[in-house]
Amino acid sequence: MKAAVIVFPGSNCDRDVAVALHQSIGAAPTMVWHRDTSLPDLDLIVVPGGFSYGDYLRCGAMGAHSPVMKEIKKAADKGVRVLGICNGFQVITEAGLLPGVLMRNRGLKYVCKDVHLKVEDSQSAFTTKYSVGDVVRIPIGHGEGNYFADDETLKRLDGDGLVAFRYCTPAGELTDDANPNGSQRNIAGIFNKSRTVLGMMPHPERLSDPKLGGTDGRKMFESLVETLS
Repeated sequence: MKAAVIVFPGSNCDRDVAVALHQSIGAAPTMVWHRDTSLPDLDLIVVPGGFSYGDYLRCGAMGAHSPVMKEIKKAADKGVRVLGICNGFQVITEAGLLPGVLMRNRGLKYVCKDVHLKVEDSQSAFTTKYSVGDVVRIPIGHGEGNYFADDETLKRLDGDGLVAFRYCTPAGELTDDANPNGSQRNIAGIFNKSRTVLGMMPHPERLSDPKLGGTDGRKMFESLVETLS
């Protein structure tokens, strides 16, 4: 599997994702600078977490207009898998690869902690190693993770099975208390229509090795390797 990680000024999880990918693939991914205007032949593109362009204007808004994003859109249109994590989710949403918007957390504070997610789909390249209904523990670290979309979009996401993960209790209950940022319908991650693009606020790369305290996130990278290799 050939993978690349996009690097913006302000990215701070690009190396974390690269390490997680290297562990699962057995080879280091290509690191692509945001100003690059071409991409190699790839199976997976990861837009990592951090604070692209210092989160000025709006989180992800400036990153969405970086030169490399034109190439990412072209690759996504051809079926190349794209994974946007945290700030990467914000970037690809601002770029129009996914619907909706990420707003300020309802508590107006940055939240950094482990959360539990309920797996809603196991048929995508990102989730084959999970089972529907699984509860996994994945860290978050964001100030603008409150997913918002209009009612029609939310109905379509639910009706077409395009919600990948929802915030839940350790027992899998979708409660308001388990929702760390106020996201509508406890949404933590969504797919595009073809399930080739996934955006999620939690960081699977931060729990992808036993030395980090868990491996729930590693299943995502193993799913991609199994599907795309």
